[in-house]
Amino acid sequence: MTAYPQVKMLIGGEWVTDGGDGTMAVTNPATEAVLGQCPKASAEQLDAALAAADEGFKTWSNTPGIERYNILRRGAEILRERAPQIADIITAEMGKPRAQALPEVVVSGDVIDFLAEEAKRQGGRLVPPRHHGLLSQQVLHMPVGPAVLLTPWNFPVNLAARKLGGALAAGCSVILKPAEDTPASAQMLVEALVDGGLPKGVINLVYGDPGPVSEHLIASPITRKISFTGSTAIGKHLGALAAQDMKRFTPELGGHAPVIISETADFERSLAACVAGKFRNAGQVCVSPTRFLVARGVYDKFVSEFAARAAQIKVGDAGADESVEMGPLAHERRVPAMAHALGDLGGSKGEIVTGGAAIDGSGFFYQPTVVANPSMDSRLMTEEPFGPIAGIVPYDTIEDAVETANALRYGLAAYAFTSSLDESHYLGQNLRAGMVAINHLAVSSPETPFGGVGDSGFGSESGEEGYLGYTETKLVTVGKAG
Repeated sequence: MTAYPQVKMLIGGEWVTDGGDGTMAVTNPATEAVLGQCPKASAEQLDAALAAADEGFKTWSNTPGIERYNILRRGAEILRERAPQIADIITAEMGKPRAQALPEVVVSGDVIDFLAEEAKRQGGRLVPPRHHGLLSQQVLHMPVGPAVLLTPWNFPVNLAARKLGGALAAGCSVILKPAEDTPASAQMLVEALVDGGLPKGVINLVYGDPGPVSEHLIASPITRKISFTGSTAIGKHLGALAAQDMKRFTPELGGHAPVIISETADFERSLAACVAGKFRNAGQVCVSPTRFLVARGVYDKFVSEFAARAAQIKVGDAGADESVEMGPLAHERRVPAMAHALGDLGGSKGEIVTGGAAIDGSGFFYQPTVVANPSMDSRLMTEEPFGPIAGIVPYDTIEDAVETANALRYGLAAYAFTSSLDESHYLGQNLRAGMVAINHLAVSSPETPFGGVGDSGFGSESGEEGYLGYTETKLVTVGKAG
């Protein structure tokens, strides 16, 4: 395993090991051992990062797109070269099996590559004038300004890469504040980009208590854009802060993804995909399939076989055993959160078929859990569990299934399995979500937009949209001089 690095902040091109506001411990969730100390930025250090980003923007926004592309492309290649070491750190910091951590890093390089390419393509457009007095009408995409990027712990490299790729490709300078649970993973991403040739001040990295740090950075007049991935409650709070000064805000928030299993679906294929997708990263995925809506004719068989496969999943310390399929929850607060999600079940409220308890011993482990027929007003079916818990309910008609799927205010991802072309089109059009996948569970790629609707946020990352989200639209018209 790769040795755990010293955690550092990057302010104005200088690596800083001492936090002006002290430190916080970084803990391995599988063993509860302390990996290292994460510095916490003081208000003075945050102001220094803001000043650096302000200066960095003046340089970077005037750097030609082809140069931005070349620098980001080198950074992405360095990231991929270092992927094995970074994957080890992801596993140590948040427990993700290495078989999942390694692709996360490699795909993050692909995301940066794609967004860097947009710097060469997104020049704007010409609009034909309506009368002879105008010579030209040009629509430009201008970099919005210094951006504050707030990222969580569940995908510590990939989620940061999406934001960094879009912002840096568009010509914005950035301050990245990742989760303090996974600081070294994010730091190693930043190191790769710096080693790729980013000028001083263009990228800054700080840590600290999330509330005070976020509020300080958002309040600064230097900050012109905020991108946040996290809970709906926090996203609404940060959005209100950004709105006070009319600052651009992109929130990617919670989800509670429904999965519709039609009676026409390939049973074995859909079952295997659903079990693997549900327990990936211990269910700590914003687009994790959680509410399984199954045609009544195959419901009993689906519950039985889903539960049997869930019970066989190998849970443990992925850093010590690469055959582990599911690691721990990311921190100790997640264990009681699982108990809360299941706390009102029983009787007519639903039956726990397998799992439903924490695993004894060191680490924050929880059993893969399957609940049959949870009531629609239960916590499990109304609140995002963000863990290894699946709720399975029957439906009678495809219209009933869509109504149930759309009943919550969440709208990040939705899935369905069917062999009917008519059902495929109906579901694609009528499921209310920012991303809908039919007959598979993959809704994220470098080329496609990633984002939700309703309480799951607005705006998109990745794809063309991930670049344009860090730009402002400017119209320039030129008339005849005389």
